[in-house]
Formats: sequence, C-alpha cells, structure tokens
Amino acid sequence: MTATPEPPLRDPGFAPQSYEITELAGGGWSLSNTTAFVSPFQTTFAPILHWAAVAPGRVWMAERHGQGWRSVTYAEAAARIAELAAGLAGLGVGPGRPLMILARNSVDAALLSYAAQMAGAAVATLSPQYAQPGANPARLANAATLVRPAAIYLGEPERSWPQVAAHTSLRDVPVITPAGTQRGLGLDRLAGAAGFDAPPPPPDAPAFLMMTSGSTGEPKAVICTHASICTNVAQVLACFADGAPPVVVNSAPWSHLLGVASVRQMVLHRGGTLYIDAGQPTADGFEETLRNLREVSPTYHHFVPAGWALMADAVEREPALAASFFARLSAMQYGGANLPQSVIDRIQAAAIRATGQRVTLFTSFGCTETGPVVSNIQWPNTRAGLIGLPVPGTAIRMVPAAGDKLEVRVLGPQLSPGYLTAAGLSPLPRDEAGFYPLGDAGRLTEDGGRTVMVFDGRLVENFKLASGTFVSAGTLRVAAVSALGGLAADVVVCGEGEDGVGLLIFLGASRCRADFGDRPLSDLAADPAVRGAVQARLRAMNADALGASGRVARALILPDAPDADAGEVAEKGYLNQALCRARRPGEIARLFAATPDAAVIRLDGAAT
Repeated sequence: MTATPEPPLRDPGFAPQSYEITELAGGGWSLSNTTAFVSPFQTTFAPILHWAAVAPGRVWMAERHGQGWRSVTYAEAAARIAELAAGLAGLGVGPGRPLMILARNSVDAALLSYAAQMAGAAVATLSPQYAQPGANPARLANAATLVRPAAIYLGEPERSWPQVAAHTSLRDVPVITPAGTQRGLGLDRLAGAAGFDAPPPPPDAPAFLMMTSGSTGEPKAVICTHASICTNVAQVLACFADGAPPVVVNSAPWSHLLGVASVRQMVLHRGGTLYIDAGQPTADGFEETLRNLREVSPTYHHFVPAGWALMADAVEREPALAASFFARLSAMQYGGANLPQSVIDRIQAAAIRATGQRVTLFTSFGCTETGPVVSNIQWPNTRAGLIGLPVPGTAIRMVPAAGDKLEVRVLGPQLSPGYLTAAGLSPLPRDEAGFYPLGDAGRLTEDGGRTVMVFDGRLVENFKLASGTFVSAGTLRVAAVSALGGLAADVVVCGEGEDGVGLLIFLGASRCRADFGDRPLSDLAADPAVRGAVQARLRAMNADALGASGRVARALILPDAPDADAGEVAEKGYLNQALCRARRPGEIARLFAATPDAAVIRLDGAAT
C-alpha cells in the first residue's frame, strides 16, 4: 500500500549555516554558529533614514483609525522623527536623559521612541498597566527611580495622569500627550520647526531600558544598546536568504524586547510594513486580531502559544479567514512559552485545506538580556518544541544543573552590558568562561538528521515531589495542554512537596462550548461530562508517561479565565505560573486535600 505523500511545505528561504557542536569534558555540550554576518545599521533609527531614501512611498507602519487604517510612509516617518527629535531635545531629552513611554503600541509611540534615540536618549517603554487606576504604585515608583526620565509620554492621559502625578519624582517632569488631548504638551506642539541636525549616538550608547524583575525579584532595567539591537537583528536575518520586505500584523507589546526587536525592528531593517494589532490573545480580545487578519494577509506571523490556540479555533470555523491568512504566509513563529504540537497540527490542517500546502513553523530562544535571540529554527520545520541552533556569531554551552537538567548559557555580541539599578550599573552575571546563564534548561535531540536543541523548562519552575522526584513544570504543562486537545486553554502545574503532580485547568472556551454547549465557563467547569472528558484524556497521557514526574495525580477545573489585570497573564500572553499559584491557595488546598471534594478529578487510582 502506497503512503500518501505529505502536502508540500512552504520554505521562507533559509540561508546555509556553519556549526560546531562538541561534548564538554565535564558533561554537557558546546554549540556555536560560525557563519559570517554583517550588520548594515549602527543605530536603531538608521533603517528609517535608509528606506526613506530607497523606498520613500512605502508604508512603514499602520494602525486602526475608525473603519480604516492610519498609515505612515518611510519618508513621512523620517521627516516626523527629525521634527520630534528637535522638540524632545528642547525638553532636555538626550544622552543620559531618557524618555519614558507609558502607552500601548501606536504609530505615535514608535515615532517618539526613534526620535528620542535620534536625540541620543534611551527609551523606557512601560506597559500602560503601570499607571492604570488600581495599579500597584510601587511599580511605577521603582521604574521612575531607575529611569529618572527627562520627559514622559502618556498614550492614555485621562487614565494615567492621576497615577503619574501622585509620584513626587515625576511631578516636575514634562508630560507629552497625543494631539488634541486636554492635558500635557500635545504632540502637535512638540515638533521643532527646523528639524534635528546632530551626530548620531555611538553604537554602544543605550537605546532601550527594558524593565524586568530579573532572577532576584529586584526591579532592574536591562540596558539594550544600539549595537546589541542592530547586531541581533542582523544575526537573525543572516539565517534567511529571502530579503523581500515583510508584511506583518502583530500585537506583541513594545514594553518587551520581543515586540520591539524581534518584530518592530526586524520589520524595519527589512523595509517592511507593520500593521499594529490592538487585539489580545484572550477570549475577549482576540476578535480585534481576527478583524485585522481578515483585511491584511501577512507574509509572516508571530503569536504567543495562547494566540495560536485561539487561531486554530478561528481558522477551523471560518474558511474565508483561513484563505486570507494563509494566502501568502511563508512562516509562522511562536515565542514566550512552549507550544503544544496538537495546536500546530490543527493549524497545519487548516493551511492544507485552504492552500494545499503546509507552512514552516519556527521559534527563537533567548531573553531580554540576550538581545533577545540566541537560537532559532534555521530550516523548514513543522515540529513544535524545538528551539533550534545558535544564530551566527553566538556560542551556547549546556552544562549540568539540578537533577538531570542541562542549563543553557550564552556568549555573543548581542548580550546586554548589564542592568541599570538604583545603585548604578550592574554588569551582566557571567560564568568563568564569560557565558551568561539564562536559568533555562535545554537538551539535544535529532530532527531530520540534524542535532537540534529542545527547550526543557525553566529551572526556577521545577520542583520536587515528596519522594524527591524532580518535576519539570514547563515540560509537563505542554504535555498536558497538548493531551487535552483544546479542552484546556492552559494549565497551572502544582505539587511542591506533595505525593503527586496536580493541575489547575483553565478551560478552552471555544472547544468546550462547541462540544458541550454555549454556556458560561463556570457552568462548563461543573459539568460532569466536561470533567469526564478531561479525566479520560489525562489518563491517556499518564499511560504514556515515564515515571511520576510525567504523570498527573489530580486536577481541578477552574470556573473562570486567568485574570490578566492581576498579572496572571503576562503582556506577552503566557501564563504566570507562580502568580497563579500564589493567588489561588484555596484551589491548591482542595487539589491536595486528604479527602478531596467531588470536583477534584482523581487520576491516582481513586474514584472521581
């Protein structure tokens, strides 16, 4: 019997790479990419000036404006940035005098960001949640102490003004607001009439101050220089042979380096067009994303795993959307957390129905301190979970850590020089060989005849059962979500010091309502049929697991969705496991009670 051939796989055009992979004497592995690469731009704003000369009428960025789009060409952007740079310089923004931005992604926020950098200043883009009503005032106070801005841009002044004005250190700082608002200095009055004419900042000057808590929980600002950003973009682009300008629809927040560098700056370096998506990868916020994708067919698309799960539902139920989405899509990317293979299999099935072809899937790996990309997929691929091999000019060490884990450490020109803390500059921590430890685990596997890295969880997320068995929470989370096949939007892995692993389950609204009726989540969570389906799938997963660390003993379906306002869902769309556990002690107590209540699903041999 002849096997049915797989549909063809779209290849976005990968460039040949050269690697060295060797075993370390003390255990673990060394991996490096020796491929040559060139960084054509030395500052973050230089590509705008380049494309303004080469393709002045091409649209650089667009955002929703009523039923249509407000767009800005490269020539318009270059002229406006020079004007804004002069205006910012007049407010004192410049070297050592940062601009703080409290705004959602917008054309104006992007123009101001590059204008400040043209004036020699670093930019600290904070999530608008820092200054929303009810926000923890300590977050904004800590950020203000670290950044000490010369000026602040408020994208939503009516909501954030009271919180900003409440901080003594910010009361005398000039506030810039969108044109036409009643507070602050409107953008229409900021631009300098003569434009800006001054030497560009040196490549090693700070371009961004990215707020992070780091591994200690202490507020820090990661220093990202013009060189580290431009170098990392060049490293990633050296993995591809296709230089065509991309068309991208994206919602990744610019308060995270992924959104700034891996999306916005990547599109900019290639002279592409970025459509700002105001949607969110949540049940309530995803309709705006779908609205945009019905109008714009992207050539490349990035989602966090939660977004791809929602997209799988959407392209399955809406063939016209699938046809538009896959029409010219050359590659799909995910980041922020691991992606269950079951989700991407559903996406590929929809792509085949719409176009007769599969679409290459890739991801990248790294963190704010690493540019952010240290490795990525550099070949046609449809397998989730792989984090690829180092990008050009990057070396990775995988060294023994707790249990049987290997910690990933990295060395390359994209590394940050360190942190801006309240005490001053704190250099990036490095080991004896100069490598930066990420706190993530990895392992090597074979895929299509090549050696490749696989993400093996966050070392800080791992825990021990009462038996002393290590549990890799990240690995188990992906396995459980995949096994549940759409019934779960995500799960929280619990069990520190317990006899077995427990799960708190957030239901997948679309799939559950399709299978069990269009009802509130609370009703679905209490439905014995839903609990039975969840139990059956987790039992099947347990049957294939090797050892207690891969098996689930108990599970509890939660009656609601994660609370994004409380931080349970990070801005990038992934679930904050630690915070979910901290906010739900009652549910965890029910999960591991000696005599659990009837809602707890038993998978440890006892009846439900």
